[in-house]
Amino acid sequence: MAPHPGIDTDSLKEQARKGLLDLLEGVRGKKNLVIEQSLAGPIGVFVTFSTLQDYGVDKVFFLENDNLDNSQKNVVFLASGEKANQCIAIAGQIKRLQQSSSLQHDFSVIWVPRRTLVSDRILEEAGVLGDVAVEVLPLHFIPLDQDVLSLAYDDPFGDLYLRKDPTSIFLAAQALMPIQHKHGLFPRIIGKGDNAKRLAELLLRMRSEAAAEESTAAARLGMMPSASIESLIIIDREVDMATPLLTQLTYEGLLDEMFGIKNNQAEIDTSIIGQAPGQQPKAQPGASQQRSLKRKIQLDSSDKLYAQLRDANFAIVGPLLNKVARRLAGEYESRHGAKSTSELREFVNKLPGYQAEQQSLKTHTSLTEEALKYTQSETFSRVLEIQQNLVSGSDPTAQHDAIEELIARDIPLSTVLRLLCLESTVSGGIRPKDLDHFKRLILHAYGYQHLLTLRNLEQMGLLVARTAANPFYIPVGGGSGASESKFTNYNALRKQLRLIVDEVNEQDPNDIAYVYSGYAPLSVRLVQAVIQKQHLLSITRGPSFTSDIPAGSTSSSQGFNPFEPSLQIIKGATFNMQQKGDSEAALKARHMLTGSGKEKTVVVMFLGGITFTEIAALRFVGRELGEKGEGVGGKRRLLICTTGIVGGRDVIPETSKAPTMSSNTNRKDVAAASPYHRYPELASNLTPEESIARTGDNMYYLGHLMRLVLLLRHRAEVFCHLYLTSEGPDRELYELLRKETDALLRKSRMWIREAEKFAE
Repeated sequence: MAPHPGIDTDSLKEQARKGLLDLLEGVRGKKNLVIEQSLAGPIGVFVTFSTLQDYGVDKVFFLENDNLDNSQKNVVFLASGEKANQCIAIAGQIKRLQQSSSLQHDFSVIWVPRRTLVSDRILEEAGVLGDVAVEVLPLHFIPLDQDVLSLAYDDPFGDLYLRKDPTSIFLAAQALMPIQHKHGLFPRIIGKGDNAKRLAELLLRMRSEAAAEESTAAARLGMMPSASIESLIIIDREVDMATPLLTQLTYEGLLDEMFGIKNNQAEIDTSIIGQAPGQQPKAQPGASQQRSLKRKIQLDSSDKLYAQLRDANFAIVGPLLNKVARRLAGEYESRHGAKSTSELREFVNKLPGYQAEQQSLKTHTSLTEEALKYTQSETFSRVLEIQQNLVSGSDPTAQHDAIEELIARDIPLSTVLRLLCLESTVSGGIRPKDLDHFKRLILHAYGYQHLLTLRNLEQMGLLVARTAANPFYIPVGGGSGASESKFTNYNALRKQLRLIVDEVNEQDPNDIAYVYSGYAPLSVRLVQAVIQKQHLLSITRGPSFTSDIPAGSTSSSQGFNPFEPSLQIIKGATFNMQQKGDSEAALKARHMLTGSGKEKTVVVMFLGGITFTEIAALRFVGRELGEKGEGVGGKRRLLICTTGIVGGRDVIPETSKAPTMSSNTNRKDVAAASPYHRYPELASNLTPEESIARTGDNMYYLGHLMRLVLLLRHRAEVFCHLYLTSEGPDRELYELLRKETDALLRKSRMWIREAEKFAE
């Protein structure tokens, strides 16, 4: 995609690179660099290790590994000033090196993206603040591509919605302000969601503070509405929790589901894609060691083939690769037709490009073959079928048997939780009886350490009980306000915003629904409600309703109009703010200096993270705007900004660690006792007599009795762990655990009494 007019993402990358290298150059001589692990990926986007070596870096250590040596006098720490644990780790390593090393070290700390009072206080209390030189690297947006800027938050979803940490909102405001300083104010700030409104209000406050501090004419001109930017659209991830829970079906999204893509890189097993070009595989004593090797591959627009494939639905990736392979074969064979030396020279000049494209084709063909194995598995088909049934409005209780079957097959817990959270999100919760049943199955099948996982999902509102009898009832707020609705009513929105498209042309798509093979992400529909009103009206109400848009107005000038009724049944606040300059003369001067701005940029900001499929859908919208345009504003481009990239695995909170067992506990027996689905007699209400009648073996029955006793022991250990490792037991967890334990005790007593009768 071509660079954006006015906003050059390459300049942001160069600015970040220059800022880091200038700070390193300020530390004279050789130096060791200690970097926070979560910053290594974002830093690697704009600077390589060889470049760091050119600026005096000898060795690079991860802060979390605590393995810093004393090989160099100069030590530079690069870490986030927002995280107290990283500050404590830096202080500890400085003190350790001061005590153990004979060298007089010079320490420098570079805080990213800002220096905080907490970081200074921690270093001061450790007694090392006076021994370090403190610098700041204001690293905000990382350009992941020409049209994607990310704050590269390690856990953008969990920080905002689980831990309720508003830092990402503040950092997003800090990242957007330099764009306003350079290109002018966002003429309109439009958005949906409570966190989105907080960001908009923070931008207005920062603008007022900047205006009070700057009094020069140039500064006043910088605070005029932009002539190259049309608007800023802010979407709170909380308004559309369903989309990241779905399996991504674009090529890039599917690779993220399978391998995980972080900062444009993915680690792939060499058994899938082979060794790097020019690198011979080393002799290994065993085949298992060879299979364990990982290779990092770059996944961005620098790979021309990947740029063609990434946003396509995976169903058409195979034919696209076949087409490229035939083209390359034809171009390579054209060398035989070269008759003159100039033609041969031209072919030789193109040969490196052919070889690079051939290697890229080989890599993506191998990845596609692996993805085909994944998508053709029975488990994938069942999961996808359940997801599509849920989002299309089918009775959610009809999917429960299929979900129970998946649990019995011992599929990964994250997949089960994604399905349950999807049902809870699109249906306004799960029936209390069904929710308790699934919680019980999960704890029995995967272990009681997941009590905390279920609790976290409940706190985020992803896995909740329905409060009304109607299976499709969703409470809806009756008026306007900061929070118009407590839930997003997907059932009504399916029709109002046409979230489900029955006929999807994946080969030549005409709607964003192609990214999920029939489901249009609600978050992107909201963006279309602002900048593609005519298109959205034509597919939701018919072509005749496009006249509802006032003549002579740009799309964004009307905000979400005429879709306000739909906005009232979506969670969170709705806002449309206009920023005006202080002087009409200054505004005219800006337009004269910057030109008429025929092609404008619309900035779309996602708080809480964005998926690769949503990026693909927004790129589709951007292509439509660039080719056709809409309204008075003419052709426009989209610039996608986000706090981070998320997927279904990122939305589900990390599994809490299993409780510590006593040294006398037989861990294999306890592990075998947990999965109820492997022992159906324990999970059901069978009597001992029925169990023996079914198995025909008394020893089989006694074995189940022993597993039941071990399960009770495991339950007691979990309870002790919860009680001893917290200030006091969580009342809800305690009651759930107590009821489950009482039921097991009653069942075990019954089985023991019957066992005594059989023994007699």
